[in-house]
Amino acid sequence: MTTFLVMTRPTTRVLAVLDLLQSHGRMSGAELAERVGVDVRTLRRYIVVLEELGIPITTERGRYGAYMLMPGFKLPPMMFTNEEAVALSVGMVAARGLGLAEAAPAVTSAQAKFARVMPEPLKKRVGAIAEAVKLDLRPTAHAAADTAFLLALTTAAQTQQRVILGYDSAQGSHTERPFDPYGLVHRMGSWFVVGWCHLRKDLRTFRLDRVRAVTALEQPFRRPQGFDALEHLLHSLATAPRSHAIEVLLRTDLPAARNAFSLAFGLLEPMQGGVLLRSSADDLAWFARQLAALPFDFEIRTPKALRTAFSRCVARLQKLADQAG
Repeated sequence: MTTFLVMTRPTTRVLAVLDLLQSHGRMSGAELAERVGVDVRTLRRYIVVLEELGIPITTERGRYGAYMLMPGFKLPPMMFTNEEAVALSVGMVAARGLGLAEAAPAVTSAQAKFARVMPEPLKKRVGAIAEAVKLDLRPTAHAAADTAFLLALTTAAQTQQRVILGYDSAQGSHTERPFDPYGLVHRMGSWFVVGWCHLRKDLRTFRLDRVRAVTALEQPFRRPQGFDALEHLLHSLATAPRSHAIEVLLRTDLPAARNAFSLAFGLLEPMQGGVLLRSSADDLAWFARQLAALPFDFEIRTPKALRTAFSRCVARLQKLADQAG
């Protein structure tokens, strides 16, 4: 079994050793170890790993020994078209807002490496994107999700391997449960993993910022054919129990209704005379304001309290209109 916990991954430091050797040519073991943040013995293990990967490294023995890449060795450069470079740059800008604990330093490092392989004109264009482009990904007050857990769960979902999920509930209780991750979703500033929970014997959705450990098992599972993690998450949000059950007949067709309401807002059912919206809410005044913004007619069927809330909303808008006039 493989357990993914919050830690600094050795792979990152091994690649850092290679990057330093490429940049400096020759470095002593003590200097390399200090730059990477490990002791000399650990550095030697990293050198062995690089050699096993086929990287030709020359070692100078003795008190003032050093490491260097064999003369003439260069990693093949990455070549990008202008369109590919722009796509990667925008993607890195987006990565900063995806709610991952290590996204910012990882993006900074990737951008620096990216810049080294680009010609100067393209480098300026990509730099302009990084400085000028801002994406509103609706950050939340939730804690950032850990990158290690995201990688572990996406790998398990892709290979369809069961895991043991360590999870803290909103109330603070901790559970360990066998879990089949079907897919992951990023929505409204948070990451979610959707799948089959063997503790509850049902489909469940978990927030990644509350995951405390992921242990991979040598036990496969089969994801239901055509399963859509985002659609399931939105459906769960739409059908979550709240204080008031709501039914509104929308005097429009299904495409227009879907354009006005996301799946997370409620369930839409075509019927004679329009589309029936089934939803729920704790705050009827808020729901009334959403209805007031609709570009088509509608009929509030239930509850009566929503009609009252909508009447108050209309009266307020009328008062504001009179003052403006």
